[in-house]
Amino acid sequence: MPEPVHRTVISELRERIGRLEGGQGAARGVLPFGVAEIDRVLPEGGLARGSLHEVTGGGNGAVDGAIAALFAAGIAARTAGPVLWCLTRRDLFAPALMQAGLSPDRLICVEAGDDKQLLACFEEGLRHGGLGAVIAEVAKLSMVASRRLQLAAESSGVIALAIRRFRRVAEAAAFGQPTAAVTRWRVSALPSAPLPVPGVGRARWRVELTRCRAGEGAVFEVEACDAKGRLSVPALLAGGPAAAQPAERRAAS
Repeated sequence: MPEPVHRTVISELRERIGRLEGGQGAARGVLPFGVAEIDRVLPEGGLARGSLHEVTGGGNGAVDGAIAALFAAGIAARTAGPVLWCLTRRDLFAPALMQAGLSPDRLICVEAGDDKQLLACFEEGLRHGGLGAVIAEVAKLSMVASRRLQLAAESSGVIALAIRRFRRVAEAAAFGQPTAAVTRWRVSALPSAPLPVPGVGRARWRVELTRCRAGEGAVFEVEACDAKGRLSVPALLAGGPAAAQPAERRAAS
C-alpha cells in the first residue's frame, strides 16, 4: 500500500475509534518537522497535535535542559497562537528562544512553586485551548499525571511538550519509566560544522526518538533550529542513509 494512503487509513481508523469511545476532542492533525528523514518515521508524517510529547537533553543536558528547551521552542514556533511555558526555575533565556524561532511576543510564562503546581498549570493550560502549544519543565511525571495531560491535550487539540529536567544526571534514568506520552525525544549536542573563516558554525544535534506510539525509534543528526523553528539535515548527510539511523528494531507502543 502506498505510504500516503497508509497514513490516511491510520488517521481514519483513529478518528473512528475516538468516536466509538465517545471522545469529543478537537480535530488533531499533525505538525510536520519539514525534514523528510524525521517525518518519514512518524506514523502520521509529523508530530501529533492534541497529544503529549516528552523531551530531555542527553548527558548534562538532562539537568540544564538548554538543548531540550530549544528543541521544544522550535516546535512551538511552528504553531499558531500564544505559547504557555510553565516552569519552576527562573533560567529561561528569551533571546535564545527567539533564535529558535519563538518570539517573546508569543510567550506566556507561568512560574510554579513545585512540580505539583506546575502540572496543574500544565493541565489547565491544555484544557483552555486557543494556544499554539503548552510547554512545562518537569522532573517527575507519573503515568496518572501523564494520562491527565494527554486527555487534556486531546480535548483542545493543543500540542503538549513536557521537558524533563532532572536535578542530577543520575536521575535521568526516570526518563525511561512508562508514561502516556505519544513520543519521547532525547536531544544532545554535537560539534558544529567547521567554517572556512574564523567563527562558530550552526549548532548540530543528535536527536533520538526513543519512543513512538505505533512506530519505531530512530536516531537523527540534524542542524539546530533556525529563526523559524526549522531543523535541517547537514549538507554532507542530505539524502544519505546516515541522516536517519534506525534504533533498536522493535515496535514502540
